[in-house]
Amino acid sequence: VQLVESGGGLVQAGGSLRLSCAASGRTFRSYNMGWFRQAPGQEREFVAGIRWNGGSTYYGTFVRGRFTISRDNARDTVWLQMNSLKPEDTAAYYCAAAPRTTILSELQNSKQYDYWGQGTQVTVSS
Repeated sequence: VQLVESGGGLVQAGGSLRLSCAASGRTFRSYNMGWFRQAPGQEREFVAGIRWNGGSTYYGTFVRGRFTISRDNARDTVWLQMNSLKPEDTAAYYCAAAPRTTILSELQNSKQYDYWGQGTQVTVSS
């Protein structure tokens, strides 16, 4: 499956952004989806995951209610709504697809994912 992220950009602290990830090539509903991020010099970090049917979601501990992941299988798209952004949220954000058999708690493990997008940059200014 091919994944293309969009929606990144420059935003002031406290602002919001909505990232999109459009999928093509295989049946989107066959995959659980996740968002990760990576800042320069740091390891890739799990942000959020969602089951193939949208019925369950899972978030990284740092999210603390600020971000929401959602998906629409009819549109082959997953979104990440990010509110109350902080400078430390600055990173490249990646969406990724994992087999729908992946259990929810394992969605935080990047090794569970078979496909990755190219990323979209989010920069939060103070």
